[in-house]
Order: sequence, then structure tokens, then C-alpha cells
Amino acid sequence: MTSLKTVPLTTEGGAAWTVRAAAGPVPEGIRTPVAATVPGEVHTDLLAAGLIPDPFDGDNEGELAWIGRADWSYRTTFDWAADDHAVQELVADGLDTAATVTLNGTELGRTCNQHRGYRFDVTGLLVAEGNELVIDFAGPVRTAEELAESLGLWPHTNHHPYNAIRKMASNFGWDWGPDVATAGIWRPIRLESWSDVRIDSVRPLAGLDGDRGVLTTHVALAWADGATEGATVTVEVGGTTVSEKVAAGTGTVELTSTVESVDAWWPRGYGKQPLYDVAVALDDQDSWRGRVGFRTITLNVAPDKDGGPFVLSVNDKPIFVRGANWIPDDAFVTRLNRATYETSLQDALDAGMNLLRVWGGGIYESEDFYDICDEQGLLVWQDFLFACAAYSEDEPMRSEVEAEARQAVTRLSRHASLAVWNGNNENIWGYVEWGWRAPLAGRAWGEGYYFDLLPGIVAELDPRTPYSQGSPYSYDHFIHPNDERNGTMHIWDVWNQVDYTTYRKYKPRFVSEFGFQGPPAWSTLVSVVHDEPMDPYGRQMLVHQKAFEGNLKLERGLGDHLPKWKNIDDWHWTTQLNQARAIIYGIEHFRSLFPLNTGAIVWQLNDNWPVVSWAAVDGHGIRKPLWFALKRVYSERLLTVQPRDNELVVAAHNDSDVAWSTEVTVTRRSTAVGSEVLARETFVLEVQPRSATLSSLPASVAVPGDAAGEYLEVRGGDGSTAYWYFVEDTALRLSGDAYAASVTPTEDGYDVTVTAAALAKDLALFPDRLDPAARVDSCLVTLSAGESHTFHVTGAAAPAQVGVPVLRSANDLVS
Repeated sequence: MTSLKTVPLTTEGGAAWTVRAAAGPVPEGIRTPVAATVPGEVHTDLLAAGLIPDPFDGDNEGELAWIGRADWSYRTTFDWAADDHAVQELVADGLDTAATVTLNGTELGRTCNQHRGYRFDVTGLLVAEGNELVIDFAGPVRTAEELAESLGLWPHTNHHPYNAIRKMASNFGWDWGPDVATAGIWRPIRLESWSDVRIDSVRPLAGLDGDRGVLTTHVALAWADGATEGATVTVEVGGTTVSEKVAAGTGTVELTSTVESVDAWWPRGYGKQPLYDVAVALDDQDSWRGRVGFRTITLNVAPDKDGGPFVLSVNDKPIFVRGANWIPDDAFVTRLNRATYETSLQDALDAGMNLLRVWGGGIYESEDFYDICDEQGLLVWQDFLFACAAYSEDEPMRSEVEAEARQAVTRLSRHASLAVWNGNNENIWGYVEWGWRAPLAGRAWGEGYYFDLLPGIVAELDPRTPYSQGSPYSYDHFIHPNDERNGTMHIWDVWNQVDYTTYRKYKPRFVSEFGFQGPPAWSTLVSVVHDEPMDPYGRQMLVHQKAFEGNLKLERGLGDHLPKWKNIDDWHWTTQLNQARAIIYGIEHFRSLFPLNTGAIVWQLNDNWPVVSWAAVDGHGIRKPLWFALKRVYSERLLTVQPRDNELVVAAHNDSDVAWSTEVTVTRRSTAVGSEVLARETFVLEVQPRSATLSSLPASVAVPGDAAGEYLEVRGGDGSTAYWYFVEDTALRLSGDAYAASVTPTEDGYDVTVTAAALAKDLALFPDRLDPAARVDSCLVTLSAGESHTFHVTGAAAPAQVGVPVLRSANDLVS
């Protein structure tokens, strides 16, 4: 027997591809073939060829909308060295999306699903020299519209009928993303040549039995016609080897390996993340390698006295989720790689997060993403790719959904970090409340996927990972899917309709979406918005604000919290600060409810282009004030002051395995110069591991003599802090000369030391205003009189001094 032979047809593998516009509304001069990168997308190929401007800049997005309506043809030629294998196959891991594949004039097949791979038998079609492979892509926008017209229109959000086609929904534009519907060979493509038998897929499912690791490896085999000789499948893991001889034609084989005294895999903050190499061999013909972590994960949604919980447990230990929603990290996803994922996932890790939700309007991410999550202990909540729409359950959609789900579960099930399979984003809620039933007129809308097909596939292929029907969902057909007392909740009346103080009116069991908008870093914003003068309602600014009435909501969202801006610099700082304040307010409240509340997943961690959005990290990778706020409220130990039953309490949540014991000093101070101490109380805080306490504050500190001129400072002996203000900033007396700053050069940048003479609230440094490459280590720092803080800046030379708009605070907005 001879081992399987692989010939990559990617650019990196040596294949030379071209792409040309084949039909559609194409400007003059763009029908000539240009060099294409595979994997890649037509936008990035046209950009590399200098034929289009940056789609993210100015209002180029609209000017380039024709790309999504045009047809595109990719072509390569290659030679083929004949071998003694019986079967040759063309394997395409990802075609985006409506494609016709032709080899040497023979049509191999047609595809219409970005979310799955395809195999085409090319046995007998290859020649020694000059093989021509052509992949023609129909315009994705036009294809979606034609499918919606021919098969029927199902209700959806946003402009295009993205739900008519199995393609990344947000690629058609979202309320944070550009409308840049792409086409192209977006994942690797290759030729495989083999005889007799090959490995079709491997599903190594690792679990725990006491202190033993149990690996059940499911190997699917593909056999050549006429194969008569059997084969031996061998699995090696953790120093153990098991083998099984199978007869020719056997479709699947299951091998069980036991590893004694295995080291269990844990999410970050709960233990280590040991990973074990798994090697699968099919005689000397084919092989597979991967890594697994031994763990168990369960989801408890059983009714209790308060309704119905949502509790994820790893290795029988409940996990308090400190998470964020994850969108595709670039609107052009083929620009992503291991290094870009490492950078963005580090943003989650540094913020104290332990879970990312891969949202249903995006993609099943690359192996790099899940590998890093395995290594770093970041749990992954994986949506199936349905978002904010009704979906046909008729053919051909149903078969495509089943095929993609089977491939996705098979590919991803091995990952230790995979914690939840989720049926959809907001579609059950949409059916109940968004007016879909009338236009659907009795047609199926996706319910069969979420309650039958998808859970059946998960139960069959990945029974060790919990399945959730949707988000939000209350885990009962007779309860509203977005009920705060049951399961998961999305809170979007905050931001869309009501003030962020509404968060405290809810007592959610688990919040899987909530968020508040703010602009990106100044340098990010002005790199793509060139309005003169700069204005929140400028023409290009609004191109980079996708939310319905987004800038109006930013303005309305200030409420009584902060004054309306006086200029564009103040607009930028005020709305960034208000975004951070809103999320702080919500998460501190949710954590104060523990154990009733078991976690929160903020919308969203990242951006896919430079835009005003809910993200904590902007499209250029700059951490917004919101990110620094998340870092504080997602710390393992959190102090916060909360109102409870007409009194103030100090809520302490200890999400660690070590008891928290410290002396807490609560001081009522004047906001004026000197920050005079008006009252002081101390108490001993004792919080057991993975638990929370509420400590009432006596009237001596909790009741102000002058609400507009006083505040509470809560300080633990271990350095933990919290603050409470009796009035909003618009009524708070903050000094305009509360602090002074000095600049000191360092080897890698510079330090800015700020010293307070009075209450200095929410100090923030924005060094990117001086140099877009500059980064700062801290933000939203509050100081009482006599205190100092040093901001450390890297990546830029030191200025002589800093002031507004580089150094900001709440003081300079209201003083």
C-alpha cells in the first residue's frame, strides 16, 4: 500500500491563480484577469492589484457595492505527475459561496454553502501538463436575492436576504459591520490521491472517569471501489496504543483509550490546561494528528425555586462566566491567521474573560482560534450559524444545513474548550415577538433545526458537549424566550430605548447579550472618516455608524449621567466614557446577584473594521475605555457598592478558589480640593471561595450631608477599591484643576504621572492622538486628593507635556 498523496493548490503551495470579473455591473478596466491569492477573497485581490481603494476608508463601502453583484472567475493551471493511486479527488475546504467547479472542461459540481467543504472525484480527468481548474462564483448579493425570489422570502433583519443562502450573514452588512459581500476560495484547496482506503474524519472525544482519562476516537473511513483488503486503525494518546483491524468497506470504527492518572483540563482561573497529542494511523496509508484535553462539561437548566438557571460546570465545578461575544475579526476573514487570533484572544485573556461566544452571524472559526482557546483555557460557546432571521426548512436549504452542521460538529468536537453548541441567535425570540408569523403564513421558520435536527446531530456526534436551543431561551416552550427568570437573556432595551440604570431592574439568571456603543480610538476613527469639520452626523461618520439612529442613541444615552458635548473632542471622550460606565453598571449589578446570576457575555469583544460600535477593542486593535472597565469588573475579586432595599451595601464577589479576607475601609469624602474625610467606617470582609457577600453600610457613611459635593471611597487592605456617588456627574461638584501631570521618557516609551489635589474621576490617557502606534496600560483611574497614578505608554516617543484632548477625565467635562 502507498500513503495518501496531497498536492496543495494554494498560492503558498505554489499554484498561480488569477481572478477576473465575468459578468455584472463591473466598471471599465476591471474585466482583465489579475493575480489572485488562494485562500483569499475578490476584494482583497482587487485591492492588492490596485484596482479598488480601501473598502473601509471614507464612503468607499458604498462605491464598491457592485463587487457583491458581479460574477467572478478564478483560474489556475497545473501539471500532474501520475502515480499508482486508484483515486484522485479535488478537495475544497471552503468556497464562498455559489460556485461552479470545472476541471479541464468537465463540470465537477456546483456549491452554495460557505460553511462546509466539498470533495470532487477527478479520477481520469487529470493530464500530465496544463490542467485547467476554473471556479466560477455567482455574485453573492444577486444570488441571495434570486433565491429569496424563487424559493420565497423569509423574514430577516438588515437590508439583504442573507437568510436565503448559507453564507456568513454579517458579510452582507450588520449594525456594526460593512456590506462587503465577498466571493472567493476562502479556505485551502488541494488534490488528494489515494488507493484502497483513506481517513475521512476523526472525532476524538475525551472525557474523565475519576482520575482516568477516557478517549473515544471515532474514525470514519472512505474506501475505493473494489477494495478487498482490510486495514488496521491505530490510536496513540498519553502513552497508550489501541488498534483494531477492520474489513474492507467498514464505514466507521470506534476505539477507546484509557489514560491512567490523567491531568484534567480546566478553564482559566480554575486550573491548568494540559493537552494530549493524539495520533491516528491507518496502516501506512493515511494518518491524522490532533490534541485533546480530558474534561467533562454539563449544563444545568432544571427548574428551581427562582425559575430556571443556566449553569455551566466543568469537571463538576460550576463556572461563573465572564465572557464576551465574538464576531469575525476582520470583514475579510482570509486576512486572519494564527498571529491575528493570538493578538485578539489575548485581549480577552487580559480582560479576565473565561468564555467567548462565537456568534451565529459569523463563521465556524479556523483551527487556530479553537487551538488557542484550548491552550489558554478560554471556553467557547459555539452558535450554529443562524442569526436574527427565519430560515426555510425546505430543500435544498435543509440538506445544506444538515451537511454543514455534521461537518462543523465533526471538526470541532475534539476541542477541550468547546463548552456549548447553541442552535441560533435570537430566532426563537424573533418568532415570538418580531412580527414574523403573519408573513410566514404557516411556513416552517427554523424551529425544526433548533429543536430536532441540530440537537440530534450533537447527540450523535458530540454527546459530551451541552446543546442549547437558542439564545436567548428559557428552556420551556411555554415561557417567553427572553424571560429574565429563566435560562439566558438578551438585554437590548438598554441602548435601544431606555437608560442604562434599567439594568438594575432586572434579576437575570444569565445574560448572553447586552451592550452599549462608543466610538473607536481617535486615531482609528480619523484614519477612515475625513469629514470637514468632523461631526457626529458627518457624511462619512455615518458610513461608520451602522446602528439604526446610532448617534442619536449615543446622545440620548448620556441621560443625566454626563453633559452633552461642546465639540467633537468632547463627543469622542464623553461617548466612550458613557459606554464604559453603562457596562460597568450592568456587570457590577449582575455579579452582586450571585449565585442567582451565573454570568454575563458582553456584546462585543472585537470589531471587524473601523466603526462606532459596541466593541471593547476597535478595528485597529486599540483597547477602548470599555476594555479597561471590563478588566476591572471581570477580575476574580470584585467590590462594588449597590443599593439594596433602601440602603447601600458593599457587594463582594469572590470568583476564585481561595478565601478572600481583608479589612475594608469605607470613607465619605468631599469632592473639593483636599478631599476632606467626613466619615469613616471599617469592617472585616470574609468571602469564601466561589461565593459572594453583601455588607450593609451604616448611615454615618451611607447618608451624605451634601450629595453634590461628597462621594464614597471603598478600599480593601488588599488594594481592591470601589466608589459610590450620590448624584450623577452633571450634578456632582468636580474641580477643574483637580490634578497635575508630568511626563518621563522610558526605554520603550514614556510615563505620565498624574497627582490629584481633589477628586479626579475617571482619568484616561489617549496617546494614540499623538501617535497611532502608541498604547497605554491603564484607563478610567479615579484618585482622591494626595494620590498619584502612572500611565505607562509604549510604542511612541515622549511628548513634552500632555493635556486635553490626550489626558481626559470626567472633571474636564463637568467642571
